[in-house]
Amino acid sequence: MNLNRNSGWRAARLWLAVALIAVSAALAGTPARAASFGTLEIATRNGVHIFSVEMATTEDEKSKGLMYRRELADGKGMLFDFSPEQQISMWMKNTYISLDMIFIRADGRILRIAENTEPESTKIISSGGLARGVLEVPAGTAQKYGIAPGDRVSHPLFGKR
Repeated sequence: MNLNRNSGWRAARLWLAVALIAVSAALAGTPARAASFGTLEIATRNGVHIFSVEMATTEDEKSKGLMYRRELADGKGMLFDFSPEQQISMWMKNTYISLDMIFIRADGRILRIAENTEPESTKIISSGGLARGVLEVPAGTAQKYGIAPGDRVSHPLFGKR
């Protein structure tokens, strides 16, 4: 009788271990989601444009970014915090959608825009100078809204505006 009870527990533990491995494997290809969300405004010559952004602040969030995502809606994006201001290098490995990468200085001014990036590329995309953050939005967003270097970004990451 005692053997049966132990065998039952062993089987249950084995089943649980297999289930956890299966769930972990299934989630491995699931897009990561940032821990926090907020709004960001960009003031251009054409007016102010508001975006809903996921924040990437931890090393894990920054390294995953928008990898494995199949879509990113208009008006949405991911904001990477690279405090303190520094040279930033990004790539598109495991990123299935084309993006515009907007490099932003610590004062909230746009430094550079890499438009229509190539999905799944390992080509390095550089900030071209010191930047505090990077805003990734769907490809074509910068052109659509007239976003250009020198435009001002309002978000708590860049101080109060």
